Amino acid sequence: MSELKRAANLAYRESSPAPGDNQAPVLLIHGFPQSSYMWEPAIEALGESGRRAIAPDLAGCGDSPPDPPGTWERRVEAIETFRQALGLERVVLGLHDWGGIIGLRWACDHPEAVSALILSNTAFFSDASWHELGIALRTPGQGEQLLDNMTKEAFATMIRDFGGRMTDEAIDEYWKTFTSPEGRTGILELYRSGDIEKLKPYDGQVGAMGVPALILWGKNDPLAPVSYAERFRDEISDSKLVIVESASHFLYDDEPERCATEIIAFLDERAS
Repeated sequence: MSELKRAANLAYRESSPAPGDNQAPVLLIHGFPQSSYMWEPAIEALGESGRRAIAPDLAGCGDSPPDPPGTWERRVEAIETFRQALGLERVVLGLHDWGGIIGLRWACDHPEAVSALILSNTAFFSDASWHELGIALRTPGQGEQLLDNMTKEAFATMIRDFGGRMTDEAIDEYWKTFTSPEGRTGILELYRSGDIEKLKPYDGQVGAMGVPALILWGKNDPLAPVSYAERFRDEISDSKLVIVESASHFLYDDEPERCATEIIAFLDERAS
């Protein structure tokens, strides 16, 4: 297991770089309802390959305390605060789910800080629409009722209904977000701040960054379909698309070894 540390009020996991390593560190941002635990196999593999990998728990998730309000904008700001606290100059940015929506907004605001992208089962399109779960969480009353009725058993069932093959240990880790009223409020604040039209100023900016990208996608995803992966491929000229046929939305839990192998191969080939 990677060491759990703290900086800028966030818990994070980290692998140590090899002596004399001058490669860009890999900054990994998780989505909902996960935490940095999802990146553990990738962190370990990256460390063994000689790279430094860093994965924070977003506020209210995993072992990070809530930091209200839990809005999209505040979480984007938290990425920059975290980067500055660790003294990171340029990073390879690995993103999944909400981590992509948060991380790409940060990346477009700080393109000089990004040397490569790893995009997985996420979206960053101003003409996209919210999936059924997102609509429920964004709807006053309905979102509160959904979370009030969310037990750990129901949470595990929901994840597995989406195709996720998570271990009981993973469920324990991801359930931490739901164990306090502040954590649950942060979920609602995140989704209710997620107005798609906020992405209009960012149209085309991911491709315009001009950095290589690995688009690593779980095929069996009812939330972020493969068509999103193909849109990223078409927008980013220097990109590699890898579809993991046996994986769901939660590909890093479903196929951790395959994901780690693809990431390392991409970095060895195309990222400095």
